[in-house]
Amino acid sequence: MAKPSQPATLEDVAALAEVSAKTVSRVVNAEPTVSVKTRERVLRAIELLDYKPNLNARMLAGERSYLIGLFYDKPGDYLTNFHAGAADRCRESGYHLMLESWDRDSPQFTRQVSTLLRQMRLDGVILLPPLSDDVLIGNILRDASVPTVRIAPRDHIEDSPSIVIDDYLAARQLTAHLLSLGHRRIGFILGKPGHGATEERYRGFADEMRAQNTPIEASLVETGNFVFTDGVACAQRLLSVQSPPTAIFASNDDMAAAVISVAHKRGLELPTQLSVVGFDDAPVATMIWPLLTTVRQPVTTMARLAAELIIENSPRRLGWPSPLPHRTLDFELLVRDSTAAPT
Repeated sequence: MAKPSQPATLEDVAALAEVSAKTVSRVVNAEPTVSVKTRERVLRAIELLDYKPNLNARMLAGERSYLIGLFYDKPGDYLTNFHAGAADRCRESGYHLMLESWDRDSPQFTRQVSTLLRQMRLDGVILLPPLSDDVLIGNILRDASVPTVRIAPRDHIEDSPSIVIDDYLAARQLTAHLLSLGHRRIGFILGKPGHGATEERYRGFADEMRAQNTPIEASLVETGNFVFTDGVACAQRLLSVQSPPTAIFASNDDMAAAVISVAHKRGLELPTQLSVVGFDDAPVATMIWPLLTTVRQPVTTMARLAAELIIENSPRRLGWPSPLPHRTLDFELLVRDSTAAPT
């Protein structure tokens, strides 16, 4: 029987690419000191030989662990899309992405996070909202000297890069769209209290309503925590008031889907008897009927950029670049079938 072929080594890659083993190591470790032409030649040799770096050996050889943590509080479509983008970027540079769900209200929260950081020596952590606004987890990561990238935080923080869209402007545009159709009684479902996006989306809504001399009724504002089940309860209350709204702005697509579900069960004609808008352009936005008018966040791009900031800056050794990267990415207003003029 033929002897199985041996896995390719770093030296095999170096020989095929006609470079030194040290150059191959620099490419594998995503170090910036290799020319584009040489990097492409090495990557081509890695592909041809199906070379797989030994993660344990890489960890022992240097300061990096090649592990990035993605910390979140609840699963959902946003997490699914974000994970896909971050995982792809990590894979391109030989990194691994580790998902960790945290219950911020658990009495064991501090101990659990601290224990994980002691055990795993992460090269960096990406914090999804609302954890990106959580002071306690931020302090734990800072005390452990773990580089952190925050997604959609309320405020920029001096020691951590952040990646956001302009939630305020997007919410104003969504509200202006509803007002342009002739809606004046507009309900609003807030997200999780204390979350930066919750505050900015409501602020944008409120400012646009005021700018167009349209009153906001307290009875038409509910809090849904970005959760479908809470969105159902909010929709039931909003549609049970004496003069129900002709449109509802839900702060994310999960809650907007909940509104549409409740409206269907009540026999309302959508969008003529009730228009609904959401936020995020999650997969559910095109899985329901009518298709949801919403704001598309570039979630995959945000995820790739967050992972890239950690990978390329090697923060444990070099520190973040100056000035600290705070990136605001573009959004897109998608007008679909869930909005129309009221009848």
